[in-house]
Amino acid sequence: MPKTSAKSLKTKAAYNKKPSVQAKRVAQNKARRHAIAKGTVTKGDGKDVDHKKPLAKGGSAKDSNTRVVTQKENRGWRAKNPEMYKKGESK
Repeated sequence: MPKTSAKSLKTKAAYNKKPSVQAKRVAQNKARRHAIAKGTVTKGDGKDVDHKKPLAKGGSAKDSNTRVVTQKENRGWRAKNPEMYKKGESK
């Protein structure tokens, strides 16, 4: 695996310090903890807690807005729905 450049690490660190990014991460972690408590997912099971209405589009981390899907299904949706997620655009 290639070594990550110092510039790339600095950029990622700056991105992760943004309050909006931190709030999204908190919501994602909260949804994951709820699913673990319910017993629908476990650590290392290859599943993701997906938000039916994405957090970026105003969705919540409530149980009614989450579902358990495979990592492949959850992380490959952008290719299937390019109109919903356009890289580089922000609100």
